[in-house]
Amino acid sequence: MRKLLSLLAITLLLYSSIITAQTQKDIVAAIEKEGNGNSQLEQLAFELMDLNGPRLVGTPEMKTAHDWAINTYKKWGISAENQQWGTWKGWQRGITHVDMVSPRVASLHATQLAWNPSTHKKGVTASLITLPSFSDSLAFVKWLPNVKGKIVMVSMLQPTGRPDENWEEYATKVSFEKMKTERDSLEKIWRQNISNTGYTSRNINAAFEKAGAVGIAQSRWSEGFGANKIFSAGTEKIPAVDISLEDYGMLYRMVEHGVDPQIKIVAESKDLGKVPTFNTIATIPGTEFPDEYVILSAHFDSWDGATGATDNGTGTITMLEAARILKKVYPNPKRTILIGHWGSEEQGLNGSSSFVQDHPEIVAGVQAVFNQDNGTGRVVNLSGQGFLHAYDYLGRWLEAVPETYKNEIETTFPGSPGRGGSDYASFVAAGAPAFSLSSLSWDYWNYTWHTNLDTYDKIVFDDVRNNAILTAILTYMACEDPEKTSREKAVLGKDSRTGEQATWPDPRSPKRNGGQE
Repeated sequence: MRKLLSLLAITLLLYSSIITAQTQKDIVAAIEKEGNGNSQLEQLAFELMDLNGPRLVGTPEMKTAHDWAINTYKKWGISAENQQWGTWKGWQRGITHVDMVSPRVASLHATQLAWNPSTHKKGVTASLITLPSFSDSLAFVKWLPNVKGKIVMVSMLQPTGRPDENWEEYATKVSFEKMKTERDSLEKIWRQNISNTGYTSRNINAAFEKAGAVGIAQSRWSEGFGANKIFSAGTEKIPAVDISLEDYGMLYRMVEHGVDPQIKIVAESKDLGKVPTFNTIATIPGTEFPDEYVILSAHFDSWDGATGATDNGTGTITMLEAARILKKVYPNPKRTILIGHWGSEEQGLNGSSSFVQDHPEIVAGVQAVFNQDNGTGRVVNLSGQGFLHAYDYLGRWLEAVPETYKNEIETTFPGSPGRGGSDYASFVAAGAPAFSLSSLSWDYWNYTWHTNLDTYDKIVFDDVRNNAILTAILTYMACEDPEKTSREKAVLGKDSRTGEQATWPDPRSPKRNGGQE
């Protein structure tokens, strides 16, 4: 009888394993079918980027994007809410128009920087002034009165407007090396000259404003055709604009040749005072382990020189689409699936670090965090983030992923903990297993990261589809895993900069009252 009972138990166990394997295979196949056959990515991208626009923290567009996300989840039967974590300087971009009015008339390619103080509708018209060489801060202070009534040009004149790959393809080797040597020398001299003033590129605009300048003109070239980085103004009352490399170079050369060009800046905006800031949190409740969480993570905010398509619209729609697929195919997960759309990542991971600080009970229950934030490319790198046993569970989950979606992924175990590159670092610092789904470049750094070119047309939807399906399968596997993930940390090696033993990163303190100091 005992032998019969043992045989029956073994048979039942084998049968249960077969059923589980079939279920897993079926669900993975259903995820793949839904992701490829009924993808909503193009529609989501259109609504988020083209209709809503950029999502600068503190702007009305950021708030309407949060509300759009809630309504989108509601259509799919997923509960979502906006959770306030702080306040920020409220601001709304208006019309920018910059023209050269002397020695000839030309409309320039330019835009006001984020949180720029508004000009009058008639704008500001003035001559331009470039920075001479300064031996030290005393020389700078002595020269500073010269900026009164002028628009100060605060960026270096670039020796070429062609990206390196263009030079590499067409120039002689000697010519290419000559250009790079010249540019490196000019950049070194420029950095030293700024340092000699006693200021940095981050705070020198305030010194010009205090000295009576009527405007700031910069050109933060991104080393790609037509691409400039668009950040913040750094002034309280006078306009600060970014001008394309081509137009900025023309103006700079005119000043250096004694022509005295004049430009007119119209940069309208609205100061909206202090406004609340949010994370949008969506939830698919768990059935067996409701207090354990698999978190789909992507920052929601962007800079506003363009519409934030690849930073981080693509990460955002990846997590939205993965959640939609899972709700349809796997509506009753064993663990709670939480989708976090974080605010103010661009100013220092403020939204995610606030969430970690405010919800220790969720952080304690994290099974895994999957974060995507570096462009439109398919996922090609996955690091264990310094968790000693990450290979065990990530390896199990990856086994279920069809080769099509993982055959280019390189893994690094146990890896090193992220220290601030994106929102997964907020969770890693708190000891929660959080992983970056790191993507192919697609010239991200030069052409779309924080630039005026980060728009819908740069999205490669085949790659984003790949990432949404991959994320959904990993989430399913993490929810189904019978074991809770280990948080044991690897012994870190020596810090390459200091030579000392590296330590685990500390949780950062979020800025909850930003842009209003």
